[in-house]
Formats: sequence, structure tokens, C-alpha cells
Amino acid sequence: MMIGYRSGFGYDIHGLKPDPCGRLIIGGTVIVQGVRAQAHSDGDALIHSLIDAILGALGAGDIGEFFPDNDEQYKNISSLVLLKRILPLIRKKKAVVVNIDSTIVLQEHKLTPFKEAMKRSIAATLELCVDQINIKAKTKEGFDASGRGESVEAYSAVLLYIDK
Repeated sequence: MMIGYRSGFGYDIHGLKPDPCGRLIIGGTVIVQGVRAQAHSDGDALIHSLIDAILGALGAGDIGEFFPDNDEQYKNISSLVLLKRILPLIRKKKAVVVNIDSTIVLQEHKLTPFKEAMKRSIAATLELCVDQINIKAKTKEGFDASGRGESVEAYSAVLLYIDK
């Protein structure tokens, strides 16, 4: 692998559905009770997009290759556990995360009160400083499935430095 900076981009989307026992988890943080993401794992779209961004920067494929959604060992697993399992690959490639910039698209629930907790969860999982992580929240102003409150989307960009 070349020495220097490498960037990666990730995207994820999950449908949302009411579930009296469900919890919507974004960035490792429970946002609301009574609704959940439709997914094999916990459906944390932010963490899934971040994993894809990191794998992209490493030239290592995508989340589905590492954690297939038809493998029972990943059923209802915390996405933070999956993110933690990417750390050995980052280290093997002699990479360092420089920074992460993510955007979450969610119509119904305000995310500003949760952004610091999300940043702390990601920082702790990846062994980073909180100030290396930025999280933005957007709506789609009523457009498409996310704008109608039927899904959650997340976009992540990551910058890595690969050492010799």
C-alpha cells in the first residue's frame, strides 16, 4: 500500500418501522424508543457508512464482504462491535484515522442533542479523540422515503494516513 493520505466514502440507508420494543440506534446511541431500523444487525446506518468509508480508504472492499447480512453471527449485533472489528485491519495496513466527517439524514427525530454522544461512542471504539469526528444532521424537507420519515440515511468520509 502506498504511503500517504487516502480518503474513503461510505453510504448506508435503512428503512424504519414502528416496533413497541424497538430502538433506533445511530452512532451507537439510542435516539428514540418504539421505532427500529430494518436490518440484520442493529441497523446503525451511521456506523455502517463509516465502516464502508474506512474500508474504501484501505482499498479493502465493503461492509457486506466482512459482515454478510445472511450470517447469523451478525443477527442483531451492535454495529459498534463491527466497527471495533475493523481496527486490526487499520493497524495491519499501518493506517491512522486523521478525521471523520459524517452526515445523517433523518426527518422525524432531532439529532443535535445526541451528536456529542455519537462522537464519543465512535471515538472510544476507534481509539480517537472526539475532535477528529464531525457529525451533521439533515432532513430531506419531505422529499423521498427519508423525507417522509420512512428511512434513515448516513454518509461518511474518512481521511487516513498510511505510514511505512
